[in-house]
Amino acid sequence: MLTNLMYVTLYVNDQDRALRFYTEQLGLEKRIDYPGPDGRFLTVAAPGSPVEIILWAHGSAAGQPAEVQAGGTPGPVILESDDLRADFEAFRDRGVSFDGKEPEDYGFGIRIEALDPDGNRISLRESRR
Repeated sequence: MLTNLMYVTLYVNDQDRALRFYTEQLGLEKRIDYPGPDGRFLTVAAPGSPVEIILWAHGSAAGQPAEVQAGGTPGPVILESDDLRADFEAFRDRGVSFDGKEPEDYGFGIRIEALDPDGNRISLRESRR
């Protein structure tokens, strides 16, 4: 029986650049950084979360839909915030790019899509309480 979601993979062109983005700009923590035989195994995660994001070196960012609609197409990773509007301001001040001018209300809470340096969409959400 399956018991846990361990990893989600994002393909990046430059692992060091991606690591700086996810730790310095989004505030995630580095978990694993291992120079394995198949390449560098590098992960980040939200503090306290058991799920880690693998930042896997790839020739070009992959896995994104060909046609992406602003706000309507979630990214391959969805990160939850307890105060998205405050986090949005902090992330914007750190140079994070977004697909909209500010978070928007939707049926389940508040949302906005961020873009990492490789064009991966990172969905940021705050659930309605």
